[in-house]
Amino acid sequence: MPESAVRRRALAFHRRLVVAAVLWLLASLPAWAAGGALLLDIQGAIGPAQADYVRRGIERAAADGRTVVILRMDTPGGLDTSMRTIIKAILASPVPVTTWVAPGGARAASAGTYILYASHVAAMAPGTNLGAATPVAIGMPQQEPAREGDGKRTGRDGTDDATTTPSTRKQVNDAAAYIRGLAQMRGRNAEWAEQAVREAVSLASEEALRQKVIDLIAADLPALLARVDGRKVQAAGREVTLSTRGAAVETLQPDWRTRVLSVITDPGIALLLMTIGIYGLVFEFMNPGMGLPGVAGAICLLLALYALQLLPVDYAGMGLIVLGLAFMVAEAFLPSFGVLGLGGVIAFVIGAMILIDTDIPGFGIPPALILSVALASAALLIATASIALKTRRKPLASGDALTGQSAEVVGDGSWVRIHGETWRIRSSVLLRPGQKVRVVARQGLVLDVVPLENHEQGE
Repeated sequence: MPESAVRRRALAFHRRLVVAAVLWLLASLPAWAAGGALLLDIQGAIGPAQADYVRRGIERAAADGRTVVILRMDTPGGLDTSMRTIIKAILASPVPVTTWVAPGGARAASAGTYILYASHVAAMAPGTNLGAATPVAIGMPQQEPAREGDGKRTGRDGTDDATTTPSTRKQVNDAAAYIRGLAQMRGRNAEWAEQAVREAVSLASEEALRQKVIDLIAADLPALLARVDGRKVQAAGREVTLSTRGAAVETLQPDWRTRVLSVITDPGIALLLMTIGIYGLVFEFMNPGMGLPGVAGAICLLLALYALQLLPVDYAGMGLIVLGLAFMVAEAFLPSFGVLGLGGVIAFVIGAMILIDTDIPGFGIPPALILSVALASAALLIATASIALKTRRKPLASGDALTGQSAEVVGDGSWVRIHGETWRIRSSVLLRPGQKVRVVARQGLVLDVVPLENHEQGE
């Protein structure tokens, strides 16, 4: 066989070997990617920003082919709408979600308990707790259980049905049915789940494991991965066997969108944005053409409206805030002797106090912030009113009263500014911008002027 033919066969063999190696690497790449875990952190009250962060994190894990999503949680609770957004994302996820209450001392209260029940695997660290899942957003009054023999009929939650409103019972029953459904789906303790809603009871991690509220206890992340390994769960309608022992873990940090959403959905920030937005537009209408107040005000107001539509807002409170700001602005133009201004401050304070319709920790507006904004608005009102009063006390500076007054040439040399007003001028000599002139006569809306130095020499 010629040497060239041998060389060609050897080259073809090496090519097939390289192609086979590449194909093997490509085939093994998804398996390697699927061995990773994505870690998401929920710290503090659950709101729109946290819900968006978790939802997009789960979607990214599915797109990357992750084996498991680990949701590390420490929360006092959160908004019902945000909680349900997270639960919907977990239930629809093709990637199993393990919710882990950690580190030690953390809690999964209120909304956190629902999320824990909805997860494919529920885990807690030692020294943590969960429960107290009564929906506090409804403003339920705390009532004492009725004593035996007092003649009052008590409900299943131990409260007096005669004093509990129908809307309260409806929301408690809805929440109890919701968490019971989640418990039955995941095979967890449904009786205790309903008790957590109706009686606001709580459990420590060890007791939660004994009562089959959670699946396991893990002190740290490697222990969690080892304990989860080999478990079979149902994810998006199919059975998945978790392979997590020694898996690489990537922590997904909140991006700029989540951070911005977290800032503007803070009720205090939303109140400030709305106040700045309204004042900015008012100042722009008072001084058309300034630009900056109008642009900044419009942006702030739109951001505030976007944030408020994500929060549980009492629209009566919002109306009182807008009315109060309108009264304070009107005080500067109407001779109400402080009545409008004082009424505006009172309306603003009351509206800000009832603006957010929930008692969930982390979603109230601090009274100190409300008082500070009200005092700042009152100070701005007093300053504006004092300037307006000084302006009204000035003598009329128009018509023949301008004769003999000095002015400064502006524009292209055919205008002057005098007493804050701009007048067209007529002169026998060429004038330059910035030059000082004196008014010698007025013809309608045109002033006759002479250069100030020439007039002084003539005298």
